[in-house]
Amino acid sequence: MENPKYIEIDNLYYGGLIVTNYYREQTDILLKSLIETNINMNISIFYEKQDSYKTIKDLTYHIGNVGVELKESNQNREDIDIAAFAYNDAKYIRREIQVNNEDIYFLYIYINIYAEDAKELEYYLNKIEGITQSKGMQTRRANFRQEEAFISCIPLMENSEVIKEVARRNILTSGLIATYPFISSTIFDDEGIFIGTNIYNNSLVFIDRYNTEKYKNANICIFGTSGAGKSFYTKLLILRYKLIGIKQYIIDPEREYGILCEKLKGTQIKIGPNSNTYINILDIRKESIEEGESGYLATKIGKLIGFFNLVFGELNEEEKAILEEKLIETYKNKGITFDDKSLLQGQEFKKSKDMPLLEDLYNVLEKDEKTQKFKIKLIPFVKGSMKFFNNYTNIELENDLIIADVYDLGEENLKYGMYLFTDIFWDKIKENREEKKAIYLDEIWRLIGVTSNKEVASFIYKIFKTIRKYGGSSVAITQDISDIFSLENGIYGKSILNNSSIKTFFALEEENIKILSEFANLSDKEKIEIKSLKRGECLMFVGENHILTKIECSEKEKEILEGNKIENEKNNNSNW
Repeated sequence: MENPKYIEIDNLYYGGLIVTNYYREQTDILLKSLIETNINMNISIFYEKQDSYKTIKDLTYHIGNVGVELKESNQNREDIDIAAFAYNDAKYIRREIQVNNEDIYFLYIYINIYAEDAKELEYYLNKIEGITQSKGMQTRRANFRQEEAFISCIPLMENSEVIKEVARRNILTSGLIATYPFISSTIFDDEGIFIGTNIYNNSLVFIDRYNTEKYKNANICIFGTSGAGKSFYTKLLILRYKLIGIKQYIIDPEREYGILCEKLKGTQIKIGPNSNTYINILDIRKESIEEGESGYLATKIGKLIGFFNLVFGELNEEEKAILEEKLIETYKNKGITFDDKSLLQGQEFKKSKDMPLLEDLYNVLEKDEKTQKFKIKLIPFVKGSMKFFNNYTNIELENDLIIADVYDLGEENLKYGMYLFTDIFWDKIKENREEKKAIYLDEIWRLIGVTSNKEVASFIYKIFKTIRKYGGSSVAITQDISDIFSLENGIYGKSILNNSSIKTFFALEEENIKILSEFANLSDKEKIEIKSLKRGECLMFVGENHILTKIECSEKEKEILEGNKIENEKNNNSNW
């Protein structure tokens, strides 16, 4: 051997470390700090189970001898404390084996580090020695034994006698927990899309949210404060899923997805005072129930009660019954009844122009003294600033990517447009169970928060709970954590959170973290991590795995998502 400090194989330099001692008591995972580094290394752990009967016999003999020695020895001897520790340890091990049925093992741990040159290897060896020392592990370099250390760390199950004597230490069954190596979550689904990298160890994160064998559903929650990166991440998901042919429907209250829609040749639908596209809230669509099922009008009235709860305010049971009566009358005037055949003209399903408008309902409400207050509240929708709601539908929804832009509705009226499009997109989701699709609800707090109502929130919850059976995925996006848990003591926000197999938390303010921790299973460490995340970093709950992830994208993807913004960010030396 030319150099006892390393061996060179295929232009890589390898240096071995042998763990020779540990703290007497361990309360942490020994190898966690090593595994979470970015240093290239192989770690090998050997366990050799020992004969419990022989061990008890040897310990009893040792305890007897040391006990006598302690009684007769001079208390001023320098090694008296060491002898006492050894005596107590031997009694403890014997008791655990005899009373608690623990087994005893010989433990051997070897670390083999590799680098592209000897100088870099030396730097890594020093760094690992520092980390192991901080965790109470003493190490010895495998000088003149580099070959044996290397072989022990490759999958040959060879633990050379030459290095075993140095590495051997006793360990009980309960102590084996401290050597558990699989503590850094890595998610790599075979057919998943690339998300980013594990912050701890730089491993790649690929997630296939439609993998029904691995995840109970394909739903996602994306929470984060303004500027934390949640919108960019959402657009990145849309882009990557578009490339693999997933149908996607996005509700856009902040006009954030226009560039993406244009680049991906999607359909952008704007609704508002200045728009010439219209959607009739009273439309009954053929796809609103599945083939073979019945009850078009009953299903539609249930959804309309939710919408009119937004318009009229919280309705009591009597008011709901009266409103339902007027809705039935309105549809009847157009020849539509609870008989599904009334929706057919010949063999064709009736078109939008054959459906009633809000004005038709307004006229029905006007005739009854009991519904005058409803009529008054409908005036803006029929004759006033929101009369664009009082038009026949004039759009087709056949694109694989549809963005519903409701920005022009203004802050107070956004919830009407969001509910309208959620209803339409839900019908699209149910069209074909065999197709994979997704609905994205940005600023979802407007539909399940305190400004909404139980009927609307229940409808949204139903989507999250049942979309899986239609091959779909619901995505909830918000920065207003307090608002999504504000309605009915947070029952709807919690239900949506619990019905999402993938939860993504970007940086949040401390107050929002406190609220979130009441409804999500966050450890104290995770609360600190969420608060200190940088832009583009997130804590992901993927099934049972909790993983800190840095969202990654290419320059081309960034250009598609942000257009000219990329030039400004280059000038600012930004990674995002």
